[in-house]
Amino acid sequence: MKLLKKMALKITVFLSLMLVSWRAVADYQLNMTSGVTPVSHDVYLLHMTAFYISLVICAVVFGVMFYAIIMHRKSRHPVASKFDQHLGLEITWAVIPLLILIIIAIPATMVVYRMNDTRNSELVVKVTGYQWKWRYEYLNQGISFYSNLSTPMNQRANLEPKGEHYLLEVDQPLVIPVGEKVRFLITANDVIHSWWVPAFGVKTDAIPGFIREAWAQVDTVGTYRGQCAELCGAGHGFMPIVVIAVSKADFAKWVANMTRGKVNADTMLPNKTWSKSELLQKGRQTYNQNCAGCHQTEGKGLPPLYPALASSKITLGPAVDEIQLVLAGKSGTAMPGFDDQLSDDDVASVVTYTRNEFGNNTHDIIQPRQVAKIREAAKITHQSEQSSPEVNV
Repeated sequence: MKLLKKMALKITVFLSLMLVSWRAVADYQLNMTSGVTPVSHDVYLLHMTAFYISLVICAVVFGVMFYAIIMHRKSRHPVASKFDQHLGLEITWAVIPLLILIIIAIPATMVVYRMNDTRNSELVVKVTGYQWKWRYEYLNQGISFYSNLSTPMNQRANLEPKGEHYLLEVDQPLVIPVGEKVRFLITANDVIHSWWVPAFGVKTDAIPGFIREAWAQVDTVGTYRGQCAELCGAGHGFMPIVVIAVSKADFAKWVANMTRGKVNADTMLPNKTWSKSELLQKGRQTYNQNCAGCHQTEGKGLPPLYPALASSKITLGPAVDEIQLVLAGKSGTAMPGFDDQLSDDDVASVVTYTRNEFGNNTHDIIQPRQVAKIREAAKITHQSEQSSPEVNV
């Protein structure tokens, strides 16, 4: 009686777990999606072809195995048959795998060829990976911008609930038109990254000093998300990719707005004097986007690789030294140069922020014109060093 009760309890628990499990995985998708580009469709079709071939192989192999187990068990044939080899059988199980490989290799080769065929593209975008952000340059439109993670720091620090697109949202997405072939030139500025958008069927390593190519032609308006797929450092998980595919008319409007915004930014008065509150507000945003991944939001850093900014010799020393460090970086360390990444406004604000936060309280106020002078002096020095003749002693 006790045994029956135990069995009934086990069956009840098993059925309950099965019910809970099926409810939990009701919306779970095991297979890959077909994507929204010709490349992703080809990859999906190739994947399913190989999958069905594998199913057939599995059915045949296990069928023969179970047949042998059942029909040639000891109770039916107590005396084992004696044979050495069968020429026909040897040839058969050598030829069949070869044919299977050929059947899979032909479409696979065609898909790889199409994946690398970037001819006749209508739009060219250069993608550059940085630690830890992406830079997009529309080579024929003269548009260039950085795309940074925009997930609030409070979510990353578990101080508030995670958003719907946690760590998969950016301040400036890549915008492309639907129905046009877009060619991507992918490289990196520092270490190896990988530009991966699953819905496009594109995953290409970004290697410093090399230009890799990929392409996509999106036929459906929408927002598509990806991320860096190469372990590239402490902020690897903080460089997502967001691509918005819009109609051709909306893309033309976006290009016009971006071009107009660039002209307005270039014609702004360079001698504008920022208030301390304006600099601190912009500096906090710039710091969270570019510096917090290494030096942490509280400025405590992760010594010894990422030194603290609180009570630091840099943030408490001469402001010129900190500005030069931000622009040029420090050779032999993890500190990159932000000369080509941050504007004069960005540098002035972030230096002002770090010198007045984390308990530093230097009361320094850095204006963009000061940064512009230091940047220009550094360029002149660099040019003079390159142009000076070598002297053999």
